[in-house]
Amino acid sequence: MKSSRLLSILLLLQTGGRMTAGRLAEELGVSVRTVYRDVESLHAAGVPLYGDAGHRGGYRLLPGHRTRLTGLFAPEAEALVLAGMPGAAEGLGLGPHFADAQLKLRAALPDALREHVDRLRARFHIDAPGWYDEDDETPFLPEVADAVRTGRVLEVRYRRWKEPTDVDRRLEPYGLVLKAGRWYLVAGPGPGPGPRTYRVDQILALTVTDEEAVIPEGFDLAAHWRAGRADFHRRLHQGDAVVRISPRGAARLTGAAARALAATGTAEPDGWTRATLPVESPQHAHDTFLGLGAEVEVLAPEDLRDRIAATVRTLADRYA
Repeated sequence: MKSSRLLSILLLLQTGGRMTAGRLAEELGVSVRTVYRDVESLHAAGVPLYGDAGHRGGYRLLPGHRTRLTGLFAPEAEALVLAGMPGAAEGLGLGPHFADAQLKLRAALPDALREHVDRLRARFHIDAPGWYDEDDETPFLPEVADAVRTGRVLEVRYRRWKEPTDVDRRLEPYGLVLKAGRWYLVAGPGPGPGPRTYRVDQILALTVTDEEAVIPEGFDLAAHWRAGRADFHRRLHQGDAVVRISPRGAARLTGAAARALAATGTAEPDGWTRATLPVESPQHAHDTFLGLGAEVEVLAPEDLRDRIAATVRTLADRYA
């Protein structure tokens, strides 16, 4: 829609300063020729926008000019409502501010759009934690979030899984990530190079210092998290197991195992399925397949099969 694109050009110039036609085209996903035509339309509408020629040139608005919006398109209002669910704001200590912002947004909408957004809000609810997960107690989350916002160094007492379990750390907060209902702090410097990730619910004590945190130039929190998540999944797959699994057992598989079953599974005459499933480690595979009980039979590797058989014999003797 051209009107939406013209508005986007104004907002980009208002927030980003001088921008070339090429940069505007890249941001908007259109051709440079389209940007030229849109700029001409803005000129014709009396918008105080002008361009500078040369290597450092580009389009910009006259100093002091501001675009004031009096309305939103329905999809934009929907996106704002659904992106701002209250759970995360409450955890960060921003619940009252979130409520005030939602109230102001609702009041600014036309009547028809306000009714539409109210119906939408009543139809969607986000509950991030899994069914078997209790809500994590994160008493220091508001303080951590405030340190992230203000760029202050943290001194924390942190509980980790290996010995010594309780350690003292000086952390320069780079950002917070909410993953599957759990908050993680990406921070440096820790022991070893690069930023590290800390579960906020494992912080035992915390002091916010007056020291200013220094974030590495060019650090991108979202890109860092995506790279870490991809590396995590790569390290999870350490081998494969060939199994026979019943329909009931197959229904209990999730994630990579379910995808592998769909990709490699072949039906057998008794209704079971033979498939090659990824395994994280011998111990993890042993525990996972034992959890499926009689609904799965491990065929290979031989050492995993023998390990499960030994456990089953021990259980049989114990309950005999």
